[in-house]
Amino acid sequence: MNFLSANDISKEEINRIFDIADTFVAGKQTASIKEHSVLAMYFEKPSTRTRLSFEVGMTQLGGRAIFIDSRTTQLSRGETYADTARMLSNYCDFIAARLNKHTDLIEMANNSDVPVINALTDLEHPTQGLADLYTIRSHVKSLKDTRIAFMGDLQNNTFNSLMVLAAKEGAEIFLVGPQGYLPKAKYVTKVKEYSKVVATNSLEDGLENADVVYTDTFISMGQEGEAEKRRKMFAPYQLNQKALDMAGKKAIVMHPLPAHRGEEITSDVLDGSRSVAIEQARNKLLLNKALVLYLSQH
Repeated sequence: MNFLSANDISKEEINRIFDIADTFVAGKQTASIKEHSVLAMYFEKPSTRTRLSFEVGMTQLGGRAIFIDSRTTQLSRGETYADTARMLSNYCDFIAARLNKHTDLIEMANNSDVPVINALTDLEHPTQGLADLYTIRSHVKSLKDTRIAFMGDLQNNTFNSLMVLAAKEGAEIFLVGPQGYLPKAKYVTKVKEYSKVVATNSLEDGLENADVVYTDTFISMGQEGEAEKRRKMFAPYQLNQKALDMAGKKAIVMHPLPAHRGEEITSDVLDGSRSVAIEQARNKLLLNKALVLYLSQH
């Protein structure tokens, strides 16, 4: 079983992974991965939280993770993703890949004999989505009908994953950004299969009664050449105190980090009492451990 996309798992499977995470929290986890299991971490993009959470998580599970910078491999000299995956799956028990293109991840998965995990591509960041949804669950009575408002760059890869996972649990999705600027249609269509999705360029309409207000960088990795254009386009959708005041009084603030303070979010909001950004980061370790253990059993 691979985990390449939020579309890869059902509501029941999400909840099984969450159950494993709960047993870690309670100190009651007895199942484990095969002794000396190895996770190959093949990364084309920088990473802090995702890399460390997998490395620490594998150590805590009794295995180890090996970080591979793609620039130092034969792939940088023309080897295919298919051949790279065949090689890695002969040496290792799991592969976590952070790639520029989602299509390259699929090529790796199609040629691997071991589970492949999406550690971020241009389309999705499903491991972040799992950690985020688990975090939300700990702050609401029920995920069903929870209102999640995402503001800013609505074509963000992280939120593509989160909104699909959350919709499968019955959460309502509100997209708050520039008029006519929406995620890829396949993600919106998938959300509509499970729950409600509303797109608006009005902060007041999109944030009203929100339980969760989520934002991410306006300039993702690989978009640096569009930096000034994107800053101007998304500036009206900065998550600041004025915007937060439009949401529900108990709304939590979410950001997957790293944050560009003063751009998509202000420091007073990111560091404020309603922010759970550090909790999200902490839960990445918990959920990546739970995911690896779940994949080892399926």
